[in-house]
Amino acid sequence: MKAIRCKEFGPPSSLVLEEMPGLKPGANEVLVAVKACGINFPDTLIIQGLYQFKPELPFTPGSDIAGVIKEVGDDVGHLKVGDEVFGFVFSGGFAEEVVVPSNTCFLKSKKMNFPTAASFMVAYGTSYHALKDRAKLSEGETLLVLGASGGVGLAAVELGKLMGAKVIAAASSEDKLQLCREYGADLTINYSKEDLKSEIKKLTGKKGVDVIYDPVGGEYSEAAFRAIAWEGRFLVVGFASGTIPKLPMNLPLLKTGSVVGVFWGDFAMRNPKQNMENTATLMKWFDKGMLKPHIHKTYELKYTSRALEEMMNRKVRGKLVLEV
Repeated sequence: MKAIRCKEFGPPSSLVLEEMPGLKPGANEVLVAVKACGINFPDTLIIQGLYQFKPELPFTPGSDIAGVIKEVGDDVGHLKVGDEVFGFVFSGGFAEEVVVPSNTCFLKSKKMNFPTAASFMVAYGTSYHALKDRAKLSEGETLLVLGASGGVGLAAVELGKLMGAKVIAAASSEDKLQLCREYGADLTINYSKEDLKSEIKKLTGKKGVDVIYDPVGGEYSEAAFRAIAWEGRFLVVGFASGTIPKLPMNLPLLKTGSVVGVFWGDFAMRNPKQNMENTATLMKWFDKGMLKPHIHKTYELKYTSRALEEMMNRKVRGKLVLEV
């Protein structure tokens, strides 16, 4: 089988496409013939050795897969050969085959094509876990989403609106904000032109926002936290800016605010039953037409480096997908 290999940490141009031996599933695993794999911003960090965990070299990047089951390992009861599925792995997705833990592999909706299925798991799984389990977002609360036009950000805008929140989307350009409005954002902030803290205060009548969803980090995190409401929750989702921010600890004290970590991948592995329940809810909403992943562009596997460079250059709205 062919796979994209990272042999040394570096830019996307350092990745190579190689012929690899076929894979075999172990107990509680399935072997999937990959039809599509979503690209997520952490993929750009993982290949550079800048993510919170570093895979052992060499490795195949990619986590957000969709395809057809080729083989089933021992002790797997809910999946069979020939099933069309989507799922999550920590690495291995940018390839023609991947071994997937059975508890993070789910039957694909008949209403989903493979690129859509490969755009679903990480973005919607992360955002729903963040808003439901970590922030406990309530109907009528105000939600601010930073980096709102990206994969997880756009999912958070869509889910926040579906869960009954008033959604403020923040992004760096008008075309990105227009997409956020199409996905349900009530209000928008262009933080490349407007002062983030001042705009949040203005849009909320000085009350502040109840929940802040931050996959960006960098200079905007503290500015957003300074406009949080009393007993607000700040969700630490990621650091797409490349900078991990430092927060003065008097700020949570003054607002009795909470800084809440969100690591969906680890949650999915540690709490497979709860993750399965969350996924079932998301699939039900998708089948009813209430969720619609936005695919910016698809690439062939051999153009993986080009796709990752586009992601790093902040040119993507929604999701990029590799078709295998």
